[in-house]
Amino acid sequence: MRLPLLTARDLAVILVRLGFRCLRQRGSHLFFKHADGRTTVIPNHPGEKLDRGLLHKIMKHDVRLSREEFLKLL
Repeated sequence: MRLPLLTARDLAVILVRLGFRCLRQRGSHLFFKHADGRTTVIPNHPGEKLDRGLLHKIMKHDVRLSREEFLKLL
């Protein structure tokens, strides 16, 4: 199953539910950090969807969730 197209805002809501906090914003990039040290950066361009490749990278390498776990959170 393919990952859905999400906006930065949709992904930010999911990250907050997972325990991440938005620490700062620099330009159009939001920096999130989890209490256990995991971090990720999301480009926030209103009206645009995140590319599936970037979403996969954030999910797999930064947040460390499997595709199935991520899809359950939607």
